[in-house]
Amino acid sequence: MGGAEDDTLVEGARRPQPDDLPTRAEGARRARPQDEEERSDAVSTAAGVSRLSTLGGTSGRSIATLRDTLRYQEAVSTRSFAFGASALAVVMAALLPWLDGDRTFAAVFAVALLLAALATAYIGVRLADPQRYSLQQVTAGALACGIAAVGGVLYFGVFSPAVVAVPFGLFFFSMAQGFWRTFAVYLISSIAYAALAVPVALEVWADRGLVRPQGLSHRDALLVVAAVEVVFFATFVVARRSRRSSERALAAHDRAVRAVAGRDALLQEARMDLEGVLRARGLGRFTDEVVGDYLLGNILGRGGMGEVYDAVHVDSEEPAAVKLLHPHVLGDTQAVDRFFRECALLESLDVDEVVRVRATSEAGAPIPFIAMERLHGEDLADHLRARGELEPREVVKLLEQVGRGVDAASAAGIVHRDLKPRNLFRAERGEGEPPTWKILDFGVSKLIGEATLTGQLVGTPSYMAPEQATGKPVTPRADLHALGVIAYRALTGRPAFSGESPAAILYQVVETMPPAPSSLRSRLHTDVDAVLAIAMAKDPEDRFASARELSEALAAAVKGGLSSKLRSRARVVEGKHPWAAR
Repeated sequence: MGGAEDDTLVEGARRPQPDDLPTRAEGARRARPQDEEERSDAVSTAAGVSRLSTLGGTSGRSIATLRDTLRYQEAVSTRSFAFGASALAVVMAALLPWLDGDRTFAAVFAVALLLAALATAYIGVRLADPQRYSLQQVTAGALACGIAAVGGVLYFGVFSPAVVAVPFGLFFFSMAQGFWRTFAVYLISSIAYAALAVPVALEVWADRGLVRPQGLSHRDALLVVAAVEVVFFATFVVARRSRRSSERALAAHDRAVRAVAGRDALLQEARMDLEGVLRARGLGRFTDEVVGDYLLGNILGRGGMGEVYDAVHVDSEEPAAVKLLHPHVLGDTQAVDRFFRECALLESLDVDEVVRVRATSEAGAPIPFIAMERLHGEDLADHLRARGELEPREVVKLLEQVGRGVDAASAAGIVHRDLKPRNLFRAERGEGEPPTWKILDFGVSKLIGEATLTGQLVGTPSYMAPEQATGKPVTPRADLHALGVIAYRALTGRPAFSGESPAAILYQVVETMPPAPSSLRSRLHTDVDAVLAIAMAKDPEDRFASARELSEALAAAVKGGLSSKLRSRARVVEGKHPWAAR
């Protein structure tokens, strides 16, 4: 068998305190290769998990989406523009009594300035909190400033320098989100100016502006109007192109940040994996010894509770993997009881998708052992490290095969409690036959209804179900949650829950959701999001009832053919705990 025994039951002489969460765990030295998302160095008691929100460190952070970043940028710049426009309106209103323009137009301009000053000042004050930013406010501000600009053009004249105020405001508002809203602002500005300037250029009515051109022919006046309209249009186009450039730059930055974060996670995984390999491989204390009917060879892996040896039957020379308890553990009656219980559980599960037992030691044997079929291949953790991510059809096949083992265990009244990539093995079956996925390590499994010792959590934090992480009773739906998290990891190439400490990871497991799978891998249909939202639901009752139901739903989802009933069900689940931003 290619993996090692991996004990994840955290036991202590006293109930751990919150400050202990990142460091305390009796027997926490783990020898088998392990992933960053599989860290189980120390976990909290049920009481301690309720306080993880203060210990999670940066676990609650998420990278803001591109839309969020641009909205914040627009909120800040809009507030600055609003105060500037308000101040300018007040100054212009104060200057009007000293100018000799048309008194009627001066009154119209003064009212427009007052309206613009009040509207923009209100927007500036409101945007002291950028979260209150909205496109409706930007549009309202644009209209108020537009009315003031029209009043200014009327007062100063359609061919006066006052016209330059229009493209200045137009550029700012055209940088905002929403093409059609900004296009409407441009269109209104363009039509309003043309409606004022063309009749003046053709002398349909007299130019009553403060600044009046002399000696312009109709042709020249119309060309000036056309030139101003070109400036308006060019301003709008340049602003929209600047907006798209900002979006592309921020998107490139976001991709770079996520790529660095992904590489860092993979480097941590590789480092921990290498450390585990260096500790696990090689000769063991029982190498070349005969245990039962098996001659033991090199160690395949080593965990906190025991070792797994490469072995052969002394008579038939049939290969096997033999699991032994560490000598220092033999005095722990609970550990020995768990070991023999694993023997019984494995023998009771006669399905291809669960590693088969060849022989077990008798109760009271001086060296308890389990002899299992010798598997050749690699576990899912190594497979993912080499591949990064799997094709959706491969993940469906994985869930179909592993799911049969999970459902068989559930039918036998068994909850595995530690399903994760390390405990799923891709076994080669001979030339011409496709590999098959098998479940390993029932060492921390439990019978349905069996009590869990108070103050203990078992499993690997990244793959625990929320009820498991908080010390509540677990059912087979805890294993289905783990399958959903495994599918997420295989489809996206990144762990659903990760952090710098078990406490930080457990906080995420209990309280938050990761980014939607389709947001991390564009080829995934949004139906996949729906299936995994159900599979990874915080409430066990919201999850699928069986692994078969989960695998069938995922098979339909990857083709975009999920039933409307499951889509509606997923919307309800996502409403309770929505996917996080990327």
